[in-house]
This record gives sequence, C-alpha cells and structure tokens, in this order.
Amino acid sequence: MEKKNCNPKETSSQKASDKNHLTLKNSLLKDIDFYLVTDSGLSKKGTLSDVKESVEAGCKIVQYREKCKSTGEMIDEAAEIKKICSGRAIFLINDRIDVALAVDADGVHIGQDDMPIETARKILGANKIIGLTVHNADEAIEAEKSGADYVGLGSIFDTFTKKDAGKGIGPASIREVRNAIKISVVAIGGINKENCRSVIENGADSLVAISAVVCSDDVKKETREFIDIIREIKGAGSSK
Repeated sequence: MEKKNCNPKETSSQKASDKNHLTLKNSLLKDIDFYLVTDSGLSKKGTLSDVKESVEAGCKIVQYREKCKSTGEMIDEAAEIKKICSGRAIFLINDRIDVALAVDADGVHIGQDDMPIETARKILGANKIIGLTVHNADEAIEAEKSGADYVGLGSIFDTFTKKDAGKGIGPASIREVRNAIKISVVAIGGINKENCRSVIENGADSLVAISAVVCSDDVKKETREFIDIIREIKGAGSSK
C-alpha cells in the first residue's frame, strides 16, 4: 500500500499561505467604498452597461444578482461582467455557486437560507470570497465564526428593491455589528445620497445603493458621487 505524504512542513506552509490570503482578502474588502449590486428589473440601461459605467467610475466590487434569467443566460452574462471587472473590481455572484464556478468568479454572496458557509467554502476553496447577509450582531458573529469574509447588513432603511427585506433596522445597528466583528461590514437597503453619511459614520466599510444608482440615467455619475461622499467621511474619520 502506498504511504501518504504527511510532511508537516507542507502543512505549515499551506496554513501560512491560507492565512496570508485571508489577510489580503480582508484588506481588499476594507478598502472598498461603493459596492454595486445589479438588478436587471430596475436597470434603465441594462446590467452590462450598469457594471461598465460603475467600474469606470471607480467601483471596486460588483455583485451579479439575477433572478429572471436561465442558468445559461446567467453564465453568458456573468462571463461578460467578469471581463469588465478584470483587474479593476472584485466580481461576486449572488446565491448561484454553480454560476460562480462556471465563470471562475472571485466569490459569492449568499443569504441566511442558502447553502451553509462551511459547505460553500468546501466547494469554492479558501481563496474565494464569501459574503453573507445578516440582520443583527448575533448573525454577524456567527457568520464570522463560520468563515465569511464579510457581511451584508440590512435592510438599513425601508426599501422596495427586495420585497421580503422587512422594516429597516436603522443605522445604529451598524455600530452594534461593527463592534461585534472584525470582518468587513457592507450596509444595504434603502440607502441614498441623503442618508448614506449616517451609514459610514456608524462604521460600515462600504455600502450598496441599488435603486439610487441603477434607476438613474447616469450610473457613472451616481457611482462617482457616492464614492466621493464615502471617501470624504472616511477621510474625516481617520483624521480625528
């Protein structure tokens, strides 16, 4: 019988590599300002146009969320989005791990009722990014323990984008989650340029504003304005 290779140096090296990659992922996610989530149902110009304009404006992370197209159509569109994001933005797929694998996306974003993070990690591997939707500090703590790279917290304000989002939990909830975990916090739900300041001031690393951006006539301009506001607030906070 062939003996297994149980070289402890290889194991230690692999652990060090995984730890370094985890540090890199956390650093990248902390450095993100505006987070684009696509919505073909709300988009005025179409998903590909929205992604192109937002990335050109400086968006560093894109989540492809599509609920109306077939798997084949999603794979084709995701492949095009990956090209747009290549070298410029992190590219994640909402829910569909099969689509993420098919196009070799940078990772996925999943919900509380989707596949467990541990299972998703086994399928995707240590190097991929996994985000999880949470609604409170307890869920955020559990997400971090399970191996999530970031949490999407919401809905912060009342929103019509997601019908089952429930009533907004308020920006103060961001501070509770921020104080409870070390991984990145992405705020989502009913966010616009009038209320986004309170979101960042309460500790969110980045934010999602779906309707405020994809429903506009100028996605590039809207994205740029969100980025400018976020960086202004972050800059003011770091100088205190």
